[in-house]
Amino acid sequence: MKWFKRLLIAFFSLSLLGIAAIAAAYFYVLPDLPDVNSLKTVQLQTPLRIYSQDGKLISQFGEKRRIPVEYDDVPVQLINAVLDTEDARFFEHRGIDPIGIIRAATILITTGKKSQGASTITQQVARGFFLSNEKTYIRKVKEIFLALKIEKALSKKEILALYLNRSFLGNRAYGVGAAAQVYYGKELNQLSLPEMAMIAGLPQAPSAANPIRNPERAMTRRNWVLSRMLEKRNITQAEYEEAINSPSTAKYHGAEIDLYAPYVSEMARDYMIQKFGEEAAYTNGYNVYTTISSDLQLMAQESLRDNVFAYDQRHGYRGAAAELWTDSPLQRDEIIDTLKRTASMQGIIPAAVMNVSEQQAQVLDSDGQLITLEWKGLKWARKFISDKRQGLPPKQASDILTAGQQVWIRNNGKHWQLSQIPLVSSATVSLEPHNGAIKTLVGGFSFSQSQFNRVTQAKRQLGSNIKPFIYAAALEKDYTLATLINNAPINKPDTRQGTAWRPKNSPDIYGGPTRLRVGLAQSINVMSVRAMRHAGLDNTIKELIKFGFDPNDLPRNESLALGSPSVTPLQVATAFNVFANGGYLVEPYFIDHVTDGYDNMIEQTIPAIACDMPQDTAQVAVEVEDPFAAMADELSQPEIEQPFATQETDKLETQTALMSAEENVCSNPNARFAKKVVSEQTAFLITEALKSVIWGGGDWSHGTGWNGTAWRAAKLIKRHDIAGKTGTTNEARDTWFSGFNPTLTATFWVGFDDHGRQLGRSSWVANGEPDQISGGEAGAKTAGPGWNDFMNKALAGTTEHAVIPPKGIVSARIDLATGKLTRKTDHTTEFEYFVEGTEPKEYVPDTQLNGDIFIDNVAEDLFQ
Repeated sequence: MKWFKRLLIAFFSLSLLGIAAIAAAYFYVLPDLPDVNSLKTVQLQTPLRIYSQDGKLISQFGEKRRIPVEYDDVPVQLINAVLDTEDARFFEHRGIDPIGIIRAATILITTGKKSQGASTITQQVARGFFLSNEKTYIRKVKEIFLALKIEKALSKKEILALYLNRSFLGNRAYGVGAAAQVYYGKELNQLSLPEMAMIAGLPQAPSAANPIRNPERAMTRRNWVLSRMLEKRNITQAEYEEAINSPSTAKYHGAEIDLYAPYVSEMARDYMIQKFGEEAAYTNGYNVYTTISSDLQLMAQESLRDNVFAYDQRHGYRGAAAELWTDSPLQRDEIIDTLKRTASMQGIIPAAVMNVSEQQAQVLDSDGQLITLEWKGLKWARKFISDKRQGLPPKQASDILTAGQQVWIRNNGKHWQLSQIPLVSSATVSLEPHNGAIKTLVGGFSFSQSQFNRVTQAKRQLGSNIKPFIYAAALEKDYTLATLINNAPINKPDTRQGTAWRPKNSPDIYGGPTRLRVGLAQSINVMSVRAMRHAGLDNTIKELIKFGFDPNDLPRNESLALGSPSVTPLQVATAFNVFANGGYLVEPYFIDHVTDGYDNMIEQTIPAIACDMPQDTAQVAVEVEDPFAAMADELSQPEIEQPFATQETDKLETQTALMSAEENVCSNPNARFAKKVVSEQTAFLITEALKSVIWGGGDWSHGTGWNGTAWRAAKLIKRHDIAGKTGTTNEARDTWFSGFNPTLTATFWVGFDDHGRQLGRSSWVANGEPDQISGGEAGAKTAGPGWNDFMNKALAGTTEHAVIPPKGIVSARIDLATGKLTRKTDHTTEFEYFVEGTEPKEYVPDTQLNGDIFIDNVAEDLFQ
């Protein structure tokens, strides 16, 4: 019995010593143990995501890719796979697994090696959030006590959710949600059993068992996970057999980008860094929802790209990108490897010329595909000599290509064709007229080619795009659309520039007294200068500042009237928006709202809207009549009317709905109201004149019809609620087209980043036929087609807006030659709009010959 008593005493002594040791260890590490309650509010490092207005992912920024998931959103079999692999008794123990500890201790005693097997998932959470990965006894002690504390503070589901979201699983993927995306491009609920097993096997060896870098070891690890699931009876023998026989389908998947808009995402990234700092911006899981419309953005990108291609091709082919061989062809694999080292750009891909026949060529692309370039894809390639000169049209493929050359090709949507990387630059931006929301923004032809955002950063001379604002200043003084301005050479020069500056028309043609409407529509230079002289230089500058132009960019000389200021496309679009919305300067903005990683709203933009602050929110009935339904008595009062919309039912209903919606917005007590910078009447009159830029005027059936500089827009878009203005600077270094309808304002710019380089001339179009728009590059020819194409797509399917003149606008029939009132109703007269009280008071005498004003029918481009 003595030995039993001694044994019992020894047992109790050892127990007391063990308890004392544990207590001592606890109190020793207690000062270093963190507060595990912080896990309840832990902020997982989640990347910054940028979205379009309609929820399309534009970009993702951050070192760690993480898609946090709730426990209930994780498939049961994935949970089983993780638990069977990492901690089969997770739901049974209290944070530490005694059986696992005994097993690890036995391994240590028998082999002298430490084992990971004793760590429960709770311990791994403790280590992952609070401790280092060094294998020391003191760290293990801390890990155990932390695990016990975590089990008291959190539920089992909360602990497992932390583990599933935080574990590093290779390829910058943290958590099972990100791993599913990175390796399989799927949501968790779309994963197959073998894919779940692959992911479950990654936490302990994210590099060694990585299915992309080490596919064989990854398959071995996956199959072991499946065997554990079979052992724990979480899958059947049949499921196991099918799973282990399935091949690995893992491959790298980047972020699931729905809309490629890099200039927009870069603006949003920069904004978030400036506001929150780089660390917080990249890791706090912010979601930035921009004002960009994904559909319109794609249209803008396509229109800009196609317009740049058109310019580039009509100026000729600059030759092969490289020569891969001359006499002895390279091996096929060697050619493909060489091509793969050259990145494609905006649909332009590298290819090698394999053989050339009479009017076709065969090329090999980087995927090993042999492509035939037919003559229709080659005949555009006249030799580039300079920006102003191109060679003769080629007659056969050998005039263009030689076997062994590395070239660029692209599919234009109809067929494959020879291509090249454009050197010319372009930018476009569009805005919502009534609140300034940026709907599209393309800062250049290719972000990979240049990250310089020309929409917001490039200040370029405005050219004739400035003329609507010059004429607005004249209208605000006392001019009307019918005012005659002398279209004649200016003999009294402006000497403020240090030299005798005498502006000329382009082309250098003059037609005498001409109505203001026609002067703007045909962009007549000397008329713009004379209109500014009437308004006064200082007063004109004040008016331009009201439209949002920077006073530091406005020279104090008469070159201002022809667009010498250098401005950004965003400033231009903002200024044109004033005409589109009835006279208000709305602030452009591109971020609608920002949420945190838990979808809590942390920032919401409240835009300034184009409305007067409501004095009375009562509904106001609006009478609608046809201004041309009845003629006034020709022998009594002047023919002056209060015009309203046409009586077409669909237009009327649409317009009424729009007015009702606008009233609701304007009566919102929480709204911010934009500053009114010009009268609604002036905005309306300039808009009507800008419609003439597109639609022209006069009566073609009687030979008095005339074109505006943007007549191509009318031919393509075929709707009368669009208005716009061309713009070209001296020597065609910058070309513009800016315009709008009541729902969208857009600006296109085309030029070279090298300010000194001219856009030049061309004489043949891309299809090799004579170019109907050949000659010098200009706003109508160079930037205009981009705007035309974009607006045609953007407005397709939308209702054309009827003309509803604002209160205070009247119409009167005038004589075209004199701008005076007339009692005639023939082709020498037409209705014109006036601010009430400014309409002509004098009739043209009946005995006066009603000759037409000077008309230039625009045989070729008006270079404005």
